[in-house]
Amino acid sequence: MGESDRPVVSVVDDDESLRRSLRNLLRSVGFGVETFASAEEFLRSAQRENTGCLVLDLRMTGMSGLDLLRHLAVADSGIRVVVLTAHGDEETRRRSLQAGAVAFLDKPFRSDALLDAVRGRPSRWRTGHES
Repeated sequence: MGESDRPVVSVVDDDESLRRSLRNLLRSVGFGVETFASAEEFLRSAQRENTGCLVLDLRMTGMSGLDLLRHLAVADSGIRVVVLTAHGDEETRRRSLQAGAVAFLDKPFRSDALLDAVRGRPSRWRTGHES
């Protein structure tokens, strides 16, 4: 598999500084990373086909993260989705997990919790605040 064909982590968040921080964190541990400012930008991207894991904010201008999550589920995309949100409540958590998210992390989150979720390690998936 060539460099351009390897699965990547795609980050969809409308906060530019958070996208940059997540890109730096994920690249520092060896992940290929692409970032997108909106759900629509991600959906238009050819990179979508190489996305193995999606790190997704819920509240964004335009299409919401939950809408994107539902779209991916209906399309049976097979992309693992990690939700990050500063507006998490139990109902939002429940809806996100029902829509197919594999992890739901509250902002601010712990780096190790995010990395565990992206890697598929379930120990810290419920919250970014666990130790």
